[in-house]
Amino acid sequence: MTAIRVVAFGGGHGLSASLRALRHSARDLDLEITAIVTVGDDGGSSGRLRVERDALLPPGDLRQALAALAADHPTHRLTATLMQHRFEAMTAAARESVTGRGPRLERRADRSKDTLAGHPVGNLLLLGLIEMLGDPVAALDHAAEMVGAQGRVLPMALHAVGIEADVVHADGSRETVRGQHSVAVAEGRVEAVRLDPADPPACPEAITAVREADWLIFGPGSWYTSVLPHLLVPRLAEAIVASPARRLVTLNLSPDKETIGLSTADHLAALHWYLPSLRVDIVLADAKWAGEPEPVREAAHDLGAELILVPVAVADGSPRHDPEALGAALVPVLGATR
Repeated sequence: MTAIRVVAFGGGHGLSASLRALRHSARDLDLEITAIVTVGDDGGSSGRLRVERDALLPPGDLRQALAALAADHPTHRLTATLMQHRFEAMTAAARESVTGRGPRLERRADRSKDTLAGHPVGNLLLLGLIEMLGDPVAALDHAAEMVGAQGRVLPMALHAVGIEADVVHADGSRETVRGQHSVAVAEGRVEAVRLDPADPPACPEAITAVREADWLIFGPGSWYTSVLPHLLVPRLAEAIVASPARRLVTLNLSPDKETIGLSTADHLAALHWYLPSLRVDIVLADAKWAGEPEPVREAAHDLGAELILVPVAVADGSPRHDPEALGAALVPVLGATR
């Protein structure tokens, strides 16, 4: 029997949760996992690298996907932990101690700016691999080998994109907000979101993965800046609609700042708004966090989907997906194709 080919779309912590869940599912199912990652991040380390090094791709979300897929072997886990290690700013005491290590280190300590502070090791590693190989997919495949990744990580486009949003403020005024980070923290209601450029070059390997998939999984994650951008890349959107794969949406447990004011049902309606020809087979939600189920069920039905309510949140009551619980919930769904 051939493996079940699963493609997960997203970015950041949401995609990481989905991939960790699929790793748990893979204990019971033979899965071939591909992560397709948004490339609009312009905050933190990724944003700095885009500005200072003109990075071809923002590495942060790609790094997190690689870490989520890392194998359990101690060497691979240590490498994944190293990739996630973030350099902290040097304290005054640390700088003082450096000056006692000889003239060469003393000269280094004279620098007023700690240029490594805030950068995860993995971001710098991916940046170096992409610059050295000149091919982002080859760079990601090599990094995947380093962590023994139980799947493949691909960018949704071959270069970084900008994310823009029209935001309506409480006083009724409108503003165009540019940049993924700015959109994510904008005050007001996001009325529309788009990419800059509007037609970025889709990653060919991502297109192939979508065409050959058995399942396409969207969410959880920041809806406007991690999930919906995939539907805004024209060639990728065409492949998603044309794919013979079944489609599953994992809903968020609570709204984040960029989706304040959106109901759970509104999240599903947004998928139809940005890609009207998208059909979905399954919508997975946590009954405790989904709110009144009937509107969600109706919104799922409008997409052609069945709503499945199952507990997938962590036990401490916080709005975070439990990868083990989510993975267990996915097993009967993904396995139903066989």
